[in-house]
Amino acid sequence: MQKNSSLMVRLDDESKALLASAAELRKISVSDYVRSIVVGQARREVAAAGTNVISMTPEERKLRDRALFQGLTIPSVAEITTGTIGLGVTQG
Repeated sequence: MQKNSSLMVRLDDESKALLASAAELRKISVSDYVRSIVVGQARREVAAAGTNVISMTPEERKLRDRALFQGLTIPSVAEITTGTIGLGVTQG
């Protein structure tokens, strides 16, 4: 495959070092590592989109779960206004 297009990505130092370490483990350049991992993941995501199935990495699942948990633990307006936060009291 001819490579004639470039992509610039800004990373923090820790992420860049992590990519360099991973590339070194495979004995390939950082560019080849990023290309092989990112393009492969993009292919999987595009294919999954055709089936209406969302595929998430373990880290993405952690973020989703954390957001869901926070949504469940944030007091409602009713709890705040009635002073029943965390008491399991519902008004009805």
